[in-house]
Amino acid sequence: MGVVIETEVWKLNPTIFPFIFIASSLSIFLFPHFSTKTTSSHSEHSAISSSSFLHFQRKFLFLYSISSVIEGLWLVNGEYEMMNNFAFSKQQIVMVLSVGCLASLIFASFFGVFSDALGHKKFCLLFSILHLIIGVWNTLAAHPIVWLANICLTLASSIFSFSFETWMVVEFDKQGYRQDALNETFWLMTFLESASTIGSQILANWALNVGSKKSSISPHIMSVFLAVANIAFTIKTSEDSPSRVTLKDHRIAFFAYIFSDKRIWFLGCAQACLHFSVAVFWILWASTLVADGREVQLGLIYPCLLGARMLGSTAFPWSLSGLLSLRIEDCLLYEFISAGVVFSIIAYDYQEIGVFVALFCLFQAIVGLISPTLARLRSLYVPNEFRAGMVSLSLIPTNAAALFALIQGGYYKNINNSTILGLAALGLFSAAGCMHMLKHLGKQPHENWHKR
Repeated sequence: MGVVIETEVWKLNPTIFPFIFIASSLSIFLFPHFSTKTTSSHSEHSAISSSSFLHFQRKFLFLYSISSVIEGLWLVNGEYEMMNNFAFSKQQIVMVLSVGCLASLIFASFFGVFSDALGHKKFCLLFSILHLIIGVWNTLAAHPIVWLANICLTLASSIFSFSFETWMVVEFDKQGYRQDALNETFWLMTFLESASTIGSQILANWALNVGSKKSSISPHIMSVFLAVANIAFTIKTSEDSPSRVTLKDHRIAFFAYIFSDKRIWFLGCAQACLHFSVAVFWILWASTLVADGREVQLGLIYPCLLGARMLGSTAFPWSLSGLLSLRIEDCLLYEFISAGVVFSIIAYDYQEIGVFVALFCLFQAIVGLISPTLARLRSLYVPNEFRAGMVSLSLIPTNAAALFALIQGGYYKNINNSTILGLAALGLFSAAGCMHMLKHLGKQPHENWHKR
């Protein structure tokens, strides 16, 4: 007598989406009523400055949102295209990702130094140009070279991780806006990046459905139009202020500053550990859920994860409002420990899908809180003229560790997923240790660097 095992698709409770929306809205709208920090003077100059800043902030966030949509289109469509259009096996996909990671390790790790010296606006344009080239190439070429396209996209992603933020901070300081307005922009960047990535998923799915009906609309066409719009809008914005010294002198000054301050090393290590854990999460989250043949609606869980990150980003102004008498280093210490605990539980490989999804959402919420907090800490420790270089330099250990995990875990399968997740958890605990050391070393205002 045979036994028939019925499989059931695990479905996400649909009430989670309105819950995230309502919770995010309450966190945003209730904050002004509970914040214990007072605003600056209400003089006429302050009002003019506030109006000027709102104009600057809206222009930048609009540009950043379009860039996030472009970036998200490839994140959503890339693996689908390799599996369905090119019929790549999982090992072939791993090799393509490894080639892109290696290219980022060799070239993009030093893009930030060039961006600081040559101007961040030029690299923001380069980001859009790379996406434009790949979009046109994939649209016109009958058989595009996938690995070469992935290299360009990986380089564009590296530029996205530092150029836009640094450009905004430099313009912010040049105009002399208030520091609390800078904090607001940091969490709005994380919030809108997540929202834009959800929008890119909707656009990509719509384009794929329409494309299946022999229409001329495809994710590649959409990325071309968005890249052109991004280039036009970037050109119209104000010029940035590149370094006044030569590239060689700037590079020498950069490395002299980086190697002379232990605080930068601890901050860079913490950033690298966060980047690695996030990369591991996005590589393994789907395979972890569908392990042992389990069926899950991944397309609905993906926006839920991004929504959790949006919710986490709204907690950033609360953490600095004075409600908690904690330094930024203390906040990051507890946040990294919390993220490490969550990753440790995931690495333990608990079998209940609902618990996995809850842990994934919790981790993304913590990441949404860590990202703007870490950006604020960079403003305290790193001079603006070295900010992009410092961020890109922190990508070296990230790309090296990700490349090792892809080859050993994904291609050769010498290590299992739980071990990789455990390494990411260890990295998060190490980042917490870096914050502890950073706190005890104390802050040395980076403004004094100009006087040396």
